[in-house]
Amino acid sequence: MTLSSFAGDPLFILLVGVVIVVGGIIVLQLHPFLALLIAAFVVALLTPAASIEQFAISKGATEMAAKALAAKSIGERIATEFGATCGKIGILIAMAAIIGKCMLESGAAERIVRSMLNFIGIDNAPLAFLISSFFLGIPVFFDIVIFLMIPLAKAVSMRIQKNYLMLILVITGGAAMANSFVPPAPGPLFLIGEMNIPIGMMMAGGTLLGLVTISVGYFFAKWANKKWPIALRDSLDARLEDIQALSAREDSQLPSLGVALMPVVFPLVFICADNILKSLIKAEKLTLTSDFSTMILKVISLLGDKNIALIIGGLIALVVLWKQKRVGKDGLTSFVQAALLSGGVIILITSSGGAFGGILQQTGISGRIGEMTKDYQMALIPMAFVISAIVRTAQGSATVALITASGILSGLATSEHLEFHPLYLGLAIGCGSKVVPWMNDAGFWIIVKISNLTEREALKTFSPMLVIMGTVGLFVIMIAAKFFPLI
Repeated sequence: MTLSSFAGDPLFILLVGVVIVVGGIIVLQLHPFLALLIAAFVVALLTPAASIEQFAISKGATEMAAKALAAKSIGERIATEFGATCGKIGILIAMAAIIGKCMLESGAAERIVRSMLNFIGIDNAPLAFLISSFFLGIPVFFDIVIFLMIPLAKAVSMRIQKNYLMLILVITGGAAMANSFVPPAPGPLFLIGEMNIPIGMMMAGGTLLGLVTISVGYFFAKWANKKWPIALRDSLDARLEDIQALSAREDSQLPSLGVALMPVVFPLVFICADNILKSLIKAEKLTLTSDFSTMILKVISLLGDKNIALIIGGLIALVVLWKQKRVGKDGLTSFVQAALLSGGVIILITSSGGAFGGILQQTGISGRIGEMTKDYQMALIPMAFVISAIVRTAQGSATVALITASGILSGLATSEHLEFHPLYLGLAIGCGSKVVPWMNDAGFWIIVKISNLTEREALKTFSPMLVIMGTVGLFVIMIAAKFFPLI
């Protein structure tokens, strides 16, 4: 291999990007936004035009479109990826910041916490958060679960004066497992189509496996919480003194439970309803037989759009805040501004993480990994796990890891010589897609900035937890495939 070809190798480019991001943030103490953009620039600079063209063609672009992408300037390509990520999460983060701030200030979060603790008991709070985040993560996007549940975790931690790290870990662990195992999450939906797995079987198998892996995550979170206890910290949208003052209020000063739940329940109900209806229609299990049913579907589709649902949830949260505090328009403006100050930073960091991951994908790293592993003679289930894990670690997206690994292994899933159901291959890919979350993952930055954990704290708690959960899931799958092949 010549020096020029080595320099253009996706694996070498990946290594350079990793060194810049990790070294810039941890060693040089650069702001993550700058470190990620610098890494994206260097990766783009090292990526040959031929690799960019090949990447675009592999994604279905025409030869002309692929050449046009390769001809774009480095700055334009980075800005495009930055904008694509911002387009996906910008409104969600902004509105989630407003919902979280308003729920804390109005006492809605405190009301929910008090009701939950009265029902389940203080000692069971982490378990309740774990199960809730897993089942919410099935129909709802991972980031929305994080946005809506972490403000509640802050309120619970202030109330019980402990277990903040544990609450953060169980929320993120539960939502992450659902996101890669159970349709109608986007990754699993693509996977079942590629691997010819019945959706009902994937939902049942993914739920059972998810319950096992989140149990392991629960015990890891409990251990990590004892070893590295982290206190609740001040933030622009949730100052400790404000949360403390709210926790000292009388019940009569808080909104009713029904009113308190509305900013969260509205988006969850309509997002879930929209996803379920679309899944049923796609599977041809539901047909529209009248103009009225078509109109209802359109309304649910409009209100169930994640951006629209969160905007309406934010407006409801503002109404609840206004009703409780009786503040004028200037007062509401100050609350919104405080929320958006913290949300804006999160949007910038998350979008730069998405730009770094997107530019990494243009190097052809997924195809390179596919070439390296296609002839690797090892057991199929661990191989599915390893391919998915390498792709996830290399470029940051669990969904891309699912799509890439299922594309590589789809031919094997239909083989007549397969000694177990393709379901097990699909679940192994899902487990691998959890390994290893780090700084090239937009979700990693959402968790860090919403929870106020430092990068170091997240890398030694959240990242290892997902690695352990995914690995345990792999062993469970191998045992199940051996004793219950389902064929």
